Amino acid sequence: MLRSAFLIILAAIVVVGGSSIFVVDQTEQAIVTQFGQPKRQITTPGLNFKLPFVQQVISLDRRVLDLETPSVEAITADQKRLVVDTFARYRIENALRYFQATGGSTLRGNQQLGTFMDAALRRVLGESTFLLVVKDDRPGLTAKIREQVNSEAAALGVKIVDIRIRRVDLPEQNSQAVFRRMQTERQREAAELRAQGTEISDKIKAQADRTVTVTRAEADRFSRETLGKGEAERTKILADAYNRDGEFFAFYRSMQAYEQGLKSGDTRLVITPDSDFFRYLNSPTGPKAAKPQ
Repeated sequence: MLRSAFLIILAAIVVVGGSSIFVVDQTEQAIVTQFGQPKRQITTPGLNFKLPFVQQVISLDRRVLDLETPSVEAITADQKRLVVDTFARYRIENALRYFQATGGSTLRGNQQLGTFMDAALRRVLGESTFLLVVKDDRPGLTAKIREQVNSEAAALGVKIVDIRIRRVDLPEQNSQAVFRRMQTERQREAAELRAQGTEISDKIKAQADRTVTVTRAEADRFSRETLGKGEAERTKILADAYNRDGEFFAFYRSMQAYEQGLKSGDTRLVITPDSDFFRYLNSPTGPKAAKPQ
């Protein structure tokens, strides 16, 4: 009997001790509740104690957590409709306040944070223009959204570490209209560029044709001048040669005439033998009255 009683008492001690002792991990913080009401908050890791069966331990993550939110359709200050996709990273700073606001439910906490983000996103984008959201000032806008969400999330005991606008799109119906408008604009720019290129090409061709015409005219004028000078020089040389020795000049001219007129295989002359053309063939010295050819 004593042994059985001892075993029962030992088992009770083990059960009570096991229910009284709990460990808080380094990545966690804990809330000890009694009948559903928070009694104390534990933020340091280690071994802790609670009342067995009466008190419960609710663990909350102390690491940075991710919050994925659905896409939000917002209207900018210049009346542009945008579909914005965002995400956030947050940390539970005050476990007791978070428990009081959400009952320790991460799902409920994420839903409330998502509501805060949705409202802040619409407010900030409603005060900004389309270009600021899409291109010019996205970091500044995310900073404003984070500031506004943090001011509301403080009531949950949560601090927003980072908020990012992951993607900004136009609604489907607007995207098609914008695409067609962009396509028309690009076609207009292409036509304008082609027209400018054709104009530049025509100018270059006209300039080239003018340069060719002027160059040919200059070359023709120069060739005619050169030919005229050559002819004049030739005439002068022939005149000087005739004046120096007229008889020799007449003989030289006759020899050239024989060479041209009596070519091998191409000579057909009908002429009298006593013609003046053969004067140097009939007489090596030629008649005294012979004229140069």
